[in-house]
Amino acid sequence: MTQLLRVHNFMLSRDGFGAGLNQCFERPFGDADQPALFAWVGATASWVGRREPGGTRGLDDYFTRDFGNNIGAEIMGRNKFSPYRGPWQDHPEWEGWWGDQTPFHTPVFVMTHHQRPSLTLTDTTFHFVSGDPADVLTQAKAAAGGKDVRLGGGASTVRQFLDAGLVDTLHVAVADVEIGAGSRLWQSPDELDDWFHHEVVPSPSGVTHHLFWRR
Repeated sequence: MTQLLRVHNFMLSRDGFGAGLNQCFERPFGDADQPALFAWVGATASWVGRREPGGTRGLDDYFTRDFGNNIGAEIMGRNKFSPYRGPWQDHPEWEGWWGDQTPFHTPVFVMTHHQRPSLTLTDTTFHFVSGDPADVLTQAKAAAGGKDVRLGGGASTVRQFLDAGLVDTLHVAVADVEIGAGSRLWQSPDELDDWFHHEVVPSPSGVTHHLFWRR
């Protein structure tokens, strides 16, 4: 069975940014309006229902519910895991934004230029790896148990894999906000049309879902 590299539920502003400048512990998305980017997910029954009854059904809920479907490993960039730069020994206590209850439930491969031993939190082991996108994808596929690999971000990491021709499917939810500067995925979604089939599906929540699959 073919293993796919999938980008799923990636949140972007209408000017193409996944995060703003000045990321720090208090602002994981930097100067970006994180609630505005995340609102469509936070309103769904699949998200709200983890704590209490309620939430919306329909298109946004479908994408939220499908986040972990057939995923056996995740790849992410250093800045998705941590707000800190430089050697890990400068911040040895940092174990990610999520606490012990991570949302991944699979092996996670964190791309970094700085070595660090693997870290296990409940059912998630984070491996800190260097190498080019193809090398990291090979490691992630080997750990995925035959399932697909999710490419989690940030935007610059997703772009590296796109430029290397490694992404099979891409789902981007574009919120009606502007960030202006930061980590950018694209100038326009149409620039991917030579590589992918592309459908655009507006949602009643106000986000626009862009669906890409390899030509």
